[in-house]
Amino acid sequence: MKRIKIFAPATVANLSCGFDVLGCCLDTVGDEMIISLSSEPGVRITKIEGADLPLETKKNVAGVAVEALLKDYEGAIGIEIEIYKKIKAGSGIGSSAASSAGAVWAVNHLLDHPFSAHKLVEFAMEGEKLASGNAHADNVAPALLGGFTLVRSYDPLDVIKLHTPKDLVMTVIHPQIEVKTSDARSVIKQNVTLKQAIHQWGNVGGLVTGLFTEDYELIGRSLEDVIIEPMRSILIPEFKNVKKVAIAKGALGCGISGSGPSIFALSKGMDTAKKVAEAIKEVYTKTGLDFDIHISKINNDGIKIIN
Repeated sequence: MKRIKIFAPATVANLSCGFDVLGCCLDTVGDEMIISLSSEPGVRITKIEGADLPLETKKNVAGVAVEALLKDYEGAIGIEIEIYKKIKAGSGIGSSAASSAGAVWAVNHLLDHPFSAHKLVEFAMEGEKLASGNAHADNVAPALLGGFTLVRSYDPLDVIKLHTPKDLVMTVIHPQIEVKTSDARSVIKQNVTLKQAIHQWGNVGGLVTGLFTEDYELIGRSLEDVIIEPMRSILIPEFKNVKKVAIAKGALGCGISGSGPSIFALSKGMDTAKKVAEAIKEVYTKTGLDFDIHISKINNDGIKIIN
């Protein structure tokens, strides 16, 4: 195979209580990419549509991620990358992660899978480092592995795929404002109290347990962030009202998607997710801001080949 076209999915990271360690993969929104083998060694970004992003390899997250892969690959090959962005930059649903993860996944497929999915996470993290200054895996891991993922450790990297209850559905609203990951990180305090830490890791344990036991009430109780959300929510218009109406309409929980400005609400069942979407839409219609709303089941497979 010389050429492959893929769907690189959007992701929701942090999931309230799991800053930089938890994430999940969406099914209905994502980028498309075409990756080709070339006789000319090196990595080239040949086309980008849908976003004003650099074609220069070392300034593009997909290019940097693939260069990291080729550094570990035995043999000189050429790679050409076309990117068709459907996930807006700065949206908080893993725009840079989709490009980074999609590119390394496709190259690995074209090369007949010399690397494991977990090794691909390491390569894709180099793209995230370029985008935000921090090599985090909470978006690229679910994009590559599918479903819900937990980064148990960064040094050494240890990523675990969690169980995905089949009835979970995400509602995500993306206000048309940009919150850069680097800016969103700058408002976070570097120290937390022991009381906050105990509360937070209790929620992480509860959420992981809830996913494996399919205890939807436990999942809902655990979607609470006492550390990051209080600081970042001030960057997102109407966040408190969105959260209030989402819970009132039956969402299990609601929080900031990644670094924002997108807000996610996790529900049991598609009907509830649609009711949540309508309630959130009413809140944001009054703001005068443009916005997108996505409703998506959890994508348990991650990146996919498309025609």
